[in-house]
Amino acid sequence: MSMGHYTNLTDPRTELEVVRDWNGVDQVVLRSPRGAYARVSLHGGQVLSWRNDRGEELLFTSSKAIFKPPKAMRGGIPICFPQFGNSGTLEQHGFARNRIWALDEEHPPLNQNDNNSKASVDLILKPSEDDLKCWPHCFEFRLRVSLTKDGNLSLVSRIRNVNGKPFSFSFGYHTYLSVSDISEVRIEGLETLDYLDNLSQRERFTEQGDAITFESEVDRVYVSSPNVIAVLDHEKKRTFVIRKEGLPDVVVWNPWEKKSKTIVDFGDEEYKQMLCVDAAAAERQITLKPGEEWTGKLELSEVPSTNCSGHLDQPGII
Repeated sequence: MSMGHYTNLTDPRTELEVVRDWNGVDQVVLRSPRGAYARVSLHGGQVLSWRNDRGEELLFTSSKAIFKPPKAMRGGIPICFPQFGNSGTLEQHGFARNRIWALDEEHPPLNQNDNNSKASVDLILKPSEDDLKCWPHCFEFRLRVSLTKDGNLSLVSRIRNVNGKPFSFSFGYHTYLSVSDISEVRIEGLETLDYLDNLSQRERFTEQGDAITFESEVDRVYVSSPNVIAVLDHEKKRTFVIRKEGLPDVVVWNPWEKKSKTIVDFGDEEYKQMLCVDAAAAERQITLKPGEEWTGKLELSEVPSTNCSGHLDQPGII
Protein backbone atom coordinates (compact mmCIF):
# COMPACT_ATOMS: atom_id res chain seq x y z
CA MET A 1 0.00 0.00 0.00
CA SER A 2 1.76 3.14 -1.14
CA MET A 3 1.68 5.94 1.40
CA GLY A 4 1.55 8.31 -1.57
CA HIS A 5 -2.15 7.50 -1.85
CA TYR A 6 -2.89 9.10 1.51
CA THR A 7 -4.01 12.60 2.32
CA ASN A 8 -2.92 13.89 5.72
CA LEU A 9 -5.55 15.66 7.78
CA THR A 10 -5.24 16.91 11.32
CA ASP A 11 -8.45 17.38 13.23
CA PRO A 12 -7.71 20.43 15.41
CA ARG A 13 -10.53 19.62 17.81
CA THR A 14 -9.22 16.19 18.70
CA GLU A 15 -5.53 16.46 17.77
CA LEU A 16 -5.95 13.15 15.99
CA GLU A 17 -3.69 12.43 13.06
CA VAL A 18 -6.02 11.28 10.31
CA VAL A 19 -5.00 9.97 6.92
CA ARG A 20 -7.44 9.34 4.10
CA ASP A 21 -6.91 6.31 1.90
CA TRP A 22 -7.53 6.25 -1.85
CA ASN A 23 -11.11 5.08 -1.29
CA GLY A 24 -11.74 8.24 0.73
CA VAL A 25 -11.96 6.32 4.01
CA ASP A 26 -10.41 7.93 7.08
CA GLN A 27 -7.68 6.14 9.03
CA VAL A 28 -6.44 7.26 12.43
CA VAL A 29 -2.73 7.09 13.30
CA LEU A 30 -1.64 6.51 16.91
CA ARG A 31 1.96 7.02 18.04
CA SER A 32 3.70 6.29 21.32
CA PRO A 33 6.43 8.58 22.72
CA ARG A 34 9.04 5.89 21.99
CA GLY A 35 8.06 5.54 18.35
CA ALA A 36 5.57 2.64 18.26
CA TYR A 37 2.77 3.15 15.78
CA ALA A 38 -0.73 1.87 14.99
CA ARG A 39 -3.15 2.70 12.19
CA VAL A 40 -6.91 2.13 12.47
CA SER A 41 -9.34 2.31 9.56
CA LEU A 42 -12.89 3.53 9.95
CA HIS A 43 -13.67 0.80 7.43
CA GLY A 44 -14.50 -2.00 9.86
CA GLY A 45 -12.87 -0.33 12.86
CA GLN A 46 -9.95 -2.48 11.73
CA VAL A 47 -6.39 -2.10 13.00
CA LEU A 48 -4.35 -2.25 9.79
CA SER A 49 -0.86 -1.78 11.20
CA TRP A 50 0.99 -2.10 14.50
CA ARG A 51 4.72 -1.40 14.57
CA ASN A 52 7.18 -1.50 17.44
CA ASP A 53 9.59 1.33 18.28
CA ARG A 54 12.12 -0.18 15.83
CA GLY A 55 9.65 0.22 12.99
CA GLU A 56 9.00 -3.53 12.59
CA GLU A 57 5.49 -4.44 11.46
CA LEU A 58 3.93 -6.89 13.92
CA LEU A 59 0.67 -7.62 12.09
CA PHE A 60 0.41 -9.58 8.85
CA THR A 61 -1.29 -8.15 5.77
CA SER A 62 -1.58 -10.20 2.61
CA SER A 63 0.19 -8.86 -0.47
CA LYS A 64 -3.04 -9.71 -2.31
CA ALA A 65 -5.32 -7.95 0.18
CA ILE A 66 -8.19 -6.03 -1.41
CA PHE A 67 -8.44 -2.49 -0.04
CA LYS A 68 -11.91 -1.69 -1.28
CA PRO A 69 -15.07 -1.42 0.82
CA PRO A 70 -17.26 -3.23 1.47
CA LYS A 71 -14.84 -6.17 1.45
CA ALA A 72 -12.81 -6.62 4.64
CA MET A 73 -9.06 -6.42 4.20
CA ARG A 74 -7.08 -9.67 4.62
CA GLY A 75 -4.81 -8.91 7.57
CA GLY A 76 -4.51 -6.69 10.62
CA ILE A 77 -7.28 -7.21 13.19
CA PRO A 78 -10.76 -7.48 11.66
CA ILE A 79 -13.61 -7.18 14.19
CA CYS A 80 -15.97 -10.17 13.94
CA PHE A 81 -19.51 -9.24 15.09
CA PRO A 82 -22.32 -10.23 15.51
CA GLN A 83 -21.15 -13.59 14.19
CA PHE A 84 -17.78 -15.30 14.38
CA GLY A 85 -17.00 -17.66 11.53
CA ASN A 86 -19.85 -19.11 9.49
CA SER A 87 -21.87 -20.73 12.28
CA GLY A 88 -24.98 -18.63 11.76
CA THR A 89 -27.21 -17.00 9.17
CA LEU A 90 -25.03 -13.96 8.47
CA GLU A 91 -22.05 -13.49 6.17
CA GLN A 92 -18.74 -15.00 7.32
CA HIS A 93 -17.58 -13.22 10.50
CA GLY A 94 -20.60 -10.89 10.55
CA PHE A 95 -21.01 -7.41 9.10
CA ALA A 96 -19.14 -5.10 11.51
CA ARG A 97 -15.83 -5.55 9.65
CA ASN A 98 -17.46 -4.42 6.39
CA ARG A 99 -19.12 -1.23 7.66
CA ILE A 100 -17.86 2.34 7.89
CA TRP A 101 -17.55 3.30 11.56
CA ALA A 102 -17.64 6.84 12.98
CA LEU A 103 -15.46 8.68 15.45
CA ASP A 104 -17.29 8.57 18.79
CA GLU A 105 -18.05 12.18 19.66
CA GLU A 106 -19.12 11.36 23.21
CA HIS A 107 -15.66 10.30 24.36
CA PRO A 108 -12.40 12.25 24.25
CA PRO A 109 -10.57 10.53 21.38
CA LEU A 110 -7.06 11.19 22.68
CA ASN A 111 -5.98 10.77 26.29
CA GLN A 112 -2.33 11.69 26.38
CA ASN A 113 -2.44 12.79 30.01
CA ASP A 114 -3.89 9.76 31.74
CA ASN A 115 -1.73 7.61 33.99
CA ASN A 116 -0.71 5.19 31.26
CA SER A 117 -0.01 7.87 28.64
CA LYS A 118 -2.13 6.03 26.11
CA ALA A 119 -2.80 7.44 22.67
CA SER A 120 -6.39 6.37 21.94
CA VAL A 121 -9.17 6.67 19.43
CA ASP A 122 -12.83 5.94 20.12
CA LEU A 123 -15.04 4.60 17.32
CA ILE A 124 -18.73 3.75 17.23
CA LEU A 125 -20.92 1.56 15.04
CA LYS A 126 -24.71 1.57 15.00
CA PRO A 127 -26.82 -0.64 12.73
CA SER A 128 -28.02 0.68 9.38
CA GLU A 129 -31.48 -0.06 8.00
CA ASP A 130 -29.95 -2.79 5.86
CA ASP A 131 -28.21 -4.30 8.90
CA LEU A 132 -31.52 -4.40 10.77
CA LYS A 133 -33.11 -6.31 7.89
CA CYS A 134 -30.58 -9.16 8.18
CA TRP A 135 -30.03 -8.92 11.96
CA PRO A 136 -33.02 -7.13 13.57
CA HIS A 137 -31.38 -5.93 16.80
CA CYS A 138 -30.51 -2.37 17.84
CA PHE A 139 -27.04 -2.04 19.35
CA GLU A 140 -24.30 0.48 20.02
CA PHE A 141 -20.79 -0.88 19.52
CA ARG A 142 -18.06 1.33 20.96
CA LEU A 143 -14.45 0.45 20.21
CA ARG A 144 -11.43 2.08 21.85
CA VAL A 145 -8.05 1.37 20.25
CA SER A 146 -5.04 2.48 22.31
CA LEU A 147 -1.28 2.43 22.08
CA THR A 148 0.48 2.50 25.45
CA LYS A 149 3.73 4.33 26.14
CA ASP A 150 5.44 0.91 25.94
CA GLY A 151 3.95 0.28 22.51
CA ASN A 152 1.34 -2.28 23.59
CA LEU A 153 -1.79 -2.39 21.45
CA SER A 154 -5.11 -2.43 23.31
CA LEU A 155 -8.63 -2.93 21.94
CA VAL A 156 -11.67 -2.54 24.17
CA SER A 157 -15.11 -3.33 22.71
CA ARG A 158 -18.31 -2.34 24.49
CA ILE A 159 -21.57 -3.58 23.00
CA ARG A 160 -24.84 -2.28 24.44
CA ASN A 161 -28.33 -3.62 23.79
CA VAL A 162 -30.54 -0.62 23.00
CA ASN A 163 -33.24 -3.00 21.78
CA GLY A 164 -36.55 -3.75 23.47
CA LYS A 165 -35.71 -7.46 23.64
CA PRO A 166 -32.66 -9.65 24.35
CA PHE A 167 -30.23 -10.59 21.61
CA SER A 168 -27.29 -12.98 21.31
CA PHE A 169 -24.06 -12.71 19.37
CA SER A 170 -20.63 -14.23 18.92
CA PHE A 171 -17.46 -12.16 18.64
CA GLY A 172 -13.78 -12.29 17.78
CA TYR A 173 -10.69 -10.14 17.36
CA HIS A 174 -9.40 -11.89 14.22
CA THR A 175 -5.72 -11.13 14.87
CA TYR A 176 -3.23 -11.78 12.04
CA LEU A 177 0.21 -11.95 13.66
CA SER A 178 3.32 -11.57 11.50
CA VAL A 179 5.78 -14.43 12.04
CA SER A 180 9.13 -15.26 10.44
CA ASP A 181 8.43 -18.95 9.69
CA ILE A 182 5.28 -20.77 10.87
CA SER A 183 7.24 -24.00 11.36
CA GLU A 184 9.37 -22.20 13.98
CA VAL A 185 6.41 -20.84 15.98
CA ARG A 186 4.75 -22.26 19.06
CA ILE A 187 1.88 -21.22 21.31
CA GLU A 188 2.05 -21.64 25.07
CA GLY A 189 -0.89 -21.43 27.45
CA LEU A 190 -3.39 -23.69 25.65
CA GLU A 191 -1.96 -27.04 26.81
CA THR A 192 -4.48 -29.67 28.05
CA LEU A 193 -7.45 -27.57 26.89
CA ASP A 194 -10.43 -28.87 24.97
CA TYR A 195 -10.83 -27.53 21.46
CA LEU A 196 -13.41 -27.72 18.68
CA ASP A 197 -11.78 -28.76 15.41
CA ASN A 198 -13.34 -26.88 12.48
CA LEU A 199 -11.58 -29.31 10.13
CA SER A 200 -13.61 -32.18 11.69
CA GLN A 201 -17.11 -30.69 11.87
CA ARG A 202 -16.31 -28.99 15.19
CA GLU A 203 -15.62 -32.33 16.89
CA ARG A 204 -14.25 -31.85 20.43
CA PHE A 205 -10.69 -32.96 21.23
CA THR A 206 -8.24 -32.37 24.07
CA GLU A 207 -4.88 -30.73 23.31
CA GLN A 208 -2.11 -33.28 23.98
CA GLY A 209 1.03 -31.28 23.23
CA ASP A 210 3.25 -29.39 25.65
CA ALA A 211 2.90 -26.46 23.26
CA ILE A 212 1.08 -25.98 19.97
CA THR A 213 3.32 -26.18 16.89
CA PHE A 214 2.46 -26.15 13.19
CA GLU A 215 3.06 -28.63 10.41
CA SER A 216 -0.32 -28.64 8.62
CA GLU A 217 -3.59 -26.70 8.41
CA VAL A 218 -5.04 -25.71 11.79
CA ASP A 219 -8.51 -24.27 12.51
CA ARG A 220 -9.44 -24.76 16.16
CA VAL A 221 -11.51 -23.11 18.88
CA TYR A 222 -9.82 -23.59 22.27
CA VAL A 223 -12.58 -23.23 24.85
CA SER A 224 -12.46 -21.93 28.42
CA SER A 225 -8.94 -20.66 27.81
CA PRO A 226 -6.70 -18.68 30.19
CA ASN A 227 -6.61 -14.91 29.86
CA VAL A 228 -2.89 -14.81 29.01
CA ILE A 229 -1.19 -16.83 26.28
CA ALA A 230 2.12 -16.46 24.44
CA VAL A 231 3.10 -16.90 20.79
CA LEU A 232 6.85 -17.57 20.49
CA ASP A 233 8.66 -16.83 17.23
CA HIS A 234 11.90 -18.77 17.53
CA GLU A 235 13.64 -17.27 14.49
CA LYS A 236 12.96 -13.65 15.50
CA LYS A 237 13.52 -14.43 19.22
CA ARG A 238 10.29 -12.55 19.79
CA THR A 239 7.21 -13.39 21.83
CA PHE A 240 3.72 -11.97 21.45
CA VAL A 241 1.90 -11.91 24.78
CA ILE A 242 -1.88 -11.90 24.34
CA ARG A 243 -4.03 -10.79 27.26
CA LYS A 244 -7.81 -10.88 27.09
CA GLU A 245 -10.86 -10.28 29.25
CA GLY A 246 -14.49 -11.21 28.65
CA LEU A 247 -13.54 -13.58 25.83
CA PRO A 248 -13.45 -17.23 26.92
CA ASP A 249 -12.10 -18.78 23.72
CA VAL A 250 -8.95 -18.64 21.59
CA VAL A 251 -9.25 -19.45 17.89
CA VAL A 252 -6.05 -20.61 16.17
CA TRP A 253 -5.92 -20.60 12.37
CA ASN A 254 -3.34 -21.17 9.67
CA PRO A 255 -4.57 -22.27 6.21
CA TRP A 256 -1.31 -24.04 5.21
CA GLU A 257 -0.40 -24.81 1.62
CA LYS A 258 -3.47 -26.38 0.02
CA LYS A 259 -6.09 -24.03 1.50
CA SER A 260 -3.94 -20.97 0.75
CA LYS A 261 -4.20 -21.64 -2.98
CA THR A 262 -8.01 -21.44 -2.78
CA ILE A 263 -8.11 -18.02 -1.06
CA VAL A 264 -8.32 -15.25 -3.66
CA ASP A 265 -6.88 -12.44 -1.51
CA PHE A 266 -4.03 -14.50 -0.05
CA GLY A 267 -0.67 -15.47 -1.58
CA ASP A 268 0.08 -19.15 -2.11
CA GLU A 269 3.12 -19.08 0.19
CA GLU A 270 1.97 -16.47 2.70
CA TYR A 271 0.79 -19.02 5.24
CA LYS A 272 4.45 -19.29 6.27
CA GLN A 273 4.51 -15.68 7.48
CA MET A 274 1.25 -15.47 9.42
CA LEU A 275 -0.72 -16.96 12.26
CA CYS A 276 -4.18 -15.99 13.46
CA VAL A 277 -4.66 -16.18 17.22
CA ASP A 278 -8.07 -14.74 18.01
CA ALA A 279 -9.52 -13.80 21.38
CA ALA A 280 -13.14 -14.77 20.87
CA ALA A 281 -16.53 -15.75 22.19
CA ALA A 282 -17.16 -18.47 19.64
CA GLU A 283 -18.36 -21.66 21.34
CA ARG A 284 -21.25 -20.05 23.23
CA GLN A 285 -23.03 -16.87 22.27
CA ILE A 286 -23.22 -13.86 24.58
CA THR A 287 -26.75 -12.75 25.44
CA LEU A 288 -27.60 -9.18 26.42
CA LYS A 289 -30.89 -8.10 27.96
CA PRO A 290 -32.28 -4.67 27.04
CA GLY A 291 -29.98 -1.98 28.41
CA GLU A 292 -27.15 -4.41 29.24
CA GLU A 293 -23.59 -3.88 28.05
CA TRP A 294 -20.81 -6.40 27.38
CA THR A 295 -17.10 -5.61 27.37
CA GLY A 296 -14.38 -7.62 25.61
CA LYS A 297 -10.73 -6.60 25.90
CA LEU A 298 -7.55 -7.54 24.08
CA GLU A 299 -4.01 -6.36 24.74
CA LEU A 300 -1.06 -7.36 22.58
CA SER A 301 2.52 -6.85 23.63
CA GLU A 302 5.81 -7.88 22.07
CA VAL A 303 8.78 -8.89 24.22
CA PRO A 304 12.15 -10.56 23.58
CA SER A 305 11.68 -14.30 24.04
CA THR A 306 14.44 -14.43 26.67
CA ASN A 307 12.39 -12.10 28.87
CA CYS A 308 9.08 -13.80 28.49
CA SER A 309 9.14 -16.30 31.34
CA GLY A 310 6.64 -15.35 33.98
CA HIS A 311 4.28 -13.49 31.64
CA LEU A 312 1.80 -16.34 31.65
CA ASP A 313 1.48 -16.13 35.42
CA GLN A 314 0.31 -12.54 35.38
CA PRO A 315 -3.38 -11.79 35.77
CA GLY A 316 -5.20 -9.80 33.10
CA ILE A 317 -3.87 -6.26 33.33
CA ILE A 318 -5.68 -4.40 30.60
